[in-house]
This record gives sequence, C-alpha cells and structure tokens, in this order.
Amino acid sequence: MTESITAAEPRVASPRLVALDVLRGIAILGTLGTNIWIITDLGGMIGYLHEVNAAPAAGWMWVERVLEQVTQGKFLGLLTVMFGIGLAIQQGSALRAGRAWPGGYPWRAGLLFLDGLLNFLFIAEFDVLMGYAVTGLVVACILARSDRAQWRWLIGTAAAHLTVLTVIALGMIFAPRAGGSAGAPDPNPYADGSFWDLVVFRVQNLGTFRFEPIFIAAMSVALFLTGARLYRAGVFRPEGARIRKRLMVIGFGIAAPLDLLVGVLGGGDAMVFTRYGTAPLVSLGLLSLVAQFYLHRPSVGFVGRRLTEVGRTALSCYILQNLVASILCYGWGFGLAARVSPDARVPFTVGIYLVTAAIIGAAAHLWLRRFERGPVEWMWNLSYRALTRER
Repeated sequence: MTESITAAEPRVASPRLVALDVLRGIAILGTLGTNIWIITDLGGMIGYLHEVNAAPAAGWMWVERVLEQVTQGKFLGLLTVMFGIGLAIQQGSALRAGRAWPGGYPWRAGLLFLDGLLNFLFIAEFDVLMGYAVTGLVVACILARSDRAQWRWLIGTAAAHLTVLTVIALGMIFAPRAGGSAGAPDPNPYADGSFWDLVVFRVQNLGTFRFEPIFIAAMSVALFLTGARLYRAGVFRPEGARIRKRLMVIGFGIAAPLDLLVGVLGGGDAMVFTRYGTAPLVSLGLLSLVAQFYLHRPSVGFVGRRLTEVGRTALSCYILQNLVASILCYGWGFGLAARVSPDARVPFTVGIYLVTAAIIGAAAHLWLRRFERGPVEWMWNLSYRALTRER
C-alpha cells in the first residue's frame, strides 16, 4: 500500500499495473463493506460482536447475514495479499537499483505503525495498519532469505493458523457454552460520548481491540508471502494463466459456496472459520479474476478508473472512509446511528456505505487531478525520505 503506482490515467499501458491499482481500490472499498456494520452499530465494535453471536435470524437479519458474508474476510485477505505484493515490488526495485534488502524498510514499517496507531486512537479501533507494519517487517526479512526458507515459513505459518482454527473448533464442540457478552457499553461513548471519550475508551479496551492482529499474525505472514510468491510467479502476466485458473477454481468453485453457506446458516459462531479460513481463499480467486480481466481488456473503463484512483490513494482512502462514516454515525458527529430504529438498521447501513464510498471516490478523483500522491501517502513519503536522507 505504501508503494504507490503513480502513472497518470491516460498513460496507463500495462495491464499488470492497472490490475494492481484496481485491486487496491477493491480491497479498500471491500473492507469498508465489513467495517460499516461496526460503525453503524449503536454499540460500536463491542455491540457488533455481541449481536453477531446473539441476534436471531429474522426479517432483515437474513439480508444482513448475506450482505455481511459477501464481504466478511474476503477483502481483509485481499488487502493482506496486496501488501505482500507491494513488498515484492519494493524488494525488486531495491535489488535492481543495487540497494541492500531490507535496507531502509524498517523505517517504512515504523511509519506505517505510527499511521496505524494514530488511526486506532483517533478514528477506528479495528485498524489493520499496525498489524501490517509488524508483519511487513517480519516478511521483509524472510524475503531476504532463500526460496526454500520462504516456502518453509509460508507452510509453517499457514499450518500454525489452521491448527489454531482446529483447536477453536474442538473447543466449541466440547467446551461448555459461555454466557453471551454485554451489548453496547454503558455509558456508551459511541452514541453519547465526545471525540475524546472515544479515544479514552479505545485505550481502556486496548487488549480487546488489538486482539485480532495478534490472533491472525500467522495467517498474515502466510498471506504476505503468498502475495509475494504469486507476483513473482507471474499471476499478473499472460504466462500465469494456469495459476489464475487454479486459484479461481479454488476460490469461486470451492471456497466461496462453502463460505456463504456456512457463514449464513452457521450464525455468529461460524464467523471465525469463514473470516479466517475460507475467505482468504476467495480473495485469491478475486485477485486472479481481476488480473485475468485486465489482461484481456484494452481500456480501463469508467469503473476501473474510479477504482484505480482509490487504489492509488489507498492509505488515505482507508483512513478517510472510516473517518467519514464515524462523523455520520457517532455521537460526536451527526449521531445518525442512534436515531435509526433497529428495523431500519440494514437499509441505513447500506445507505451509509454508499454515501461514504461516493465521498471517498470523489475525494480521490479530485485530489489526483492535481497531485500524484494521496495526502497521507505524500506525508508518509516525505517523512521516509527525511529519515533515510533519500532524494
């Protein structure tokens, strides 16, 4: 994500580069499709987790389950794979320029961690950037090792992640059921608190809000390495047709139907297995589909150009979309989430998603008419060059 592709739209000639930016844009808007249900929940992330495990499937709830399951985990997986691809691109650029690897990458990781920390404290408790910063630093070092060592790390971390999911499954089968957690916190900083109240609440619940990046650490390393290997294997080039076909068969022919069936019918308990089990496989199918599409499409098209703009300003759009949705829904902003009846929650959430997506899409379009990088990307690049004294 921090490796921006900045070619102007009319000059884009490489289908591979088009696919990369489009995929970044899809990943950003897709993560919003998951996070928006958290932001529109009256109890924020805590209320959302409670409702996932406790709410009955009736009325709008079936629609909500389907809509959530369509995005749940797929775009987290895609975003994670794209970060791994970005690492491979950065490593290739460094080696071609005769620079050591990982070289100055720890500075990049440190700046990304700082971005994530600020995003977590002031905007979104479900930030992924801090976790990606740590994972990226680990994977950057792994990529400097032999091909065999990289394979061992990929297989080992994937096996570790699957082992954890298996242990969780056995625990759910044999362990006694615990009582449900509380819903919205009391007092509720999302609906009634100030901006600063919500900052303090995030700090007070640091362990709860930062559990996911720790839980998925092994999966993240595996997906980073998978992205790097797919990029090097030519998944975005014509000779990668066999790889793309296999990934689409696995992703759409096997994983996607299973993911939708288990996620919709299994309820909240199944989310851990779909979000962290089947969904990453679906994301690989989606990556291959987009790569295949733009290898055979002579022009980017209107939708492709808009997704490319979001992709080129991915870091800025990721932060902006959560900020915009928070302003619309939280009590320190317009407080719309507290004014909506439970019966209207689903259409309200869909409406907030569409408004937020339109705002960030328009912002990315207008910004890139005058600048080559997004505002956060520009600040990040300036800071990196100052720290490493690169010109």
